[in-house]
Amino acid sequence: MSVKPGAADTSAAVTTASWLPLIVVVLTQIQASFAVNALTVSMAGITTDLDTPATSVGTAITAGTFAMAAFILLGAKIGARYGTRLVFQIAVAIHGLAMAAVALSQSPAMLFVAQAASGAVIALIAPALTVFIATNFNGDQQAKAIGYLAAAIPAAGVLALLIAGSFATTIGWRYSFALVVALAVVNLVLSFRVKPVPPQKDITIDWAGAALAAVAVILLSFGFSGLNSWGVILATDAAPFSVIGVSPAAILIVLGTICAQGFFQWTRSRKAQNKPQLFNLDVLKTGAERATTICMATMMFVGTAANFLIPLYMQIIQGRSSLQTSFSIIPYTLSIFIASTVVARLYKTYSPRLIARAGFVVVAAGLILLAFTIRGDWHQIFVVIGLITLGLGQGAIVALVFNTLLTAAPKELAGDVGAWRGLVHNMSGSVGIAVASVFAVGILGTLVSSQLIDNPTIPASLKVESGINLDQVNFVPNDQLVVTLENTSATQAQIDEAIRINTEARLRALRTSLLVLAGLSLLAIIPAGRMPNEVPALEEPQPTKGKK
Repeated sequence: MSVKPGAADTSAAVTTASWLPLIVVVLTQIQASFAVNALTVSMAGITTDLDTPATSVGTAITAGTFAMAAFILLGAKIGARYGTRLVFQIAVAIHGLAMAAVALSQSPAMLFVAQAASGAVIALIAPALTVFIATNFNGDQQAKAIGYLAAAIPAAGVLALLIAGSFATTIGWRYSFALVVALAVVNLVLSFRVKPVPPQKDITIDWAGAALAAVAVILLSFGFSGLNSWGVILATDAAPFSVIGVSPAAILIVLGTICAQGFFQWTRSRKAQNKPQLFNLDVLKTGAERATTICMATMMFVGTAANFLIPLYMQIIQGRSSLQTSFSIIPYTLSIFIASTVVARLYKTYSPRLIARAGFVVVAAGLILLAFTIRGDWHQIFVVIGLITLGLGQGAIVALVFNTLLTAAPKELAGDVGAWRGLVHNMSGSVGIAVASVFAVGILGTLVSSQLIDNPTIPASLKVESGINLDQVNFVPNDQLVVTLENTSATQAQIDEAIRINTEARLRALRTSLLVLAGLSLLAIIPAGRMPNEVPALEEPQPTKGKK
């Protein structure tokens, strides 16, 4: 039912709930997100210290991400069964120990195991954060709390850049993870002041459903992550195996999709038989809730894809270092943080449907601005304006869709909402990076091939001599291309022509990719139109005990 703006604030005598649970929620989210970002920022120091290639660090990051996604639905049920606060405290302690193991790692294997353990316990932590918000806050407070939770993720990214980046270049990368251990101790101590959530002893965990969900997520994750290197349909030389020439990535995606369908069918069957389910489908029982999920997935897909393409542009075309690139996207990260925290102020005036539609238009506008202004000497003002516009839309939508799902569900399903949000975020983000990479490289390959075929300046003999493979074209800096061609019989005119082709093709491929993402954002207006069209009637905060 609609309410008039400001109708929720009817009693000045009502005492709002303590913000302490939110402090625990935000600090714990920062703990989890900072740890992952610090691993990325510290990659150079880790590879040197442990005498391992960067791919080993990437594998460790992937292990943690996949472990979290695979077990997050199970994590929600474990929290509900044994008590959210208790499970949360155990998980925070284990995460702190895992970070201590990362700080003390002496081998890539130790790093891998520690990061995998970290990801597994985050599957317990993420649903608990949502439960803490749902059980401690109502109405306007809850909307603000969700905004701060969403904002904690970009905030952790900025902190990791500033702190972990400074540590990595001064006292050493290990101190970043020692800091995470200290934060885990703080969160563990503060959590004892958060009111316990009674365990639901009657919950029986659906272990078969948990296995189906985990297998589906792992297959899909590996499949999408291997699209670029293993091939979309046909297997490349880099593929670990193939089935009659078909890429293992395609096979894993198909098998993962079958398992995912099997999981939902299994869950529906158990629900019809009144048996316990791993995930309560009531979270998605209405068209509005399913549309909200589609908007959430679309925004994460577009956001992570853009977050992949923009650094790719800065590093490959502009020639910036990883650290310079990280600092360049701080405006984008900060705008996500700001939008996530202030969008709750719009809930009393505008409906979720209107905010979501406006948000996707803003996102599309930011992407279009970037697409039409990028060039080899991209001015900083366009970087800032484009990234801020994109970040404002993204931050508003991410907080909005989460709040919409949580508000629509009963409080006892808060853990399921939190788990579903974490799963959708993780999978959509992984798919966004994979698909953006494949699409951009595919466009690049097509453009380069069209320029090289029958090119009078670059003969076929030079292509063979330089080892250019038109089936495996990728984004490379001009300097690297020059080095490759200088080791051949290429003349200066031929080198200049190759640089021209490479420069133009990279720009057009990235512009096309950004415009496609903008188009996808505009298409998301359709599911956004099925989100609730009423200003939510916010519940009043409950009076503090002993107060009138």
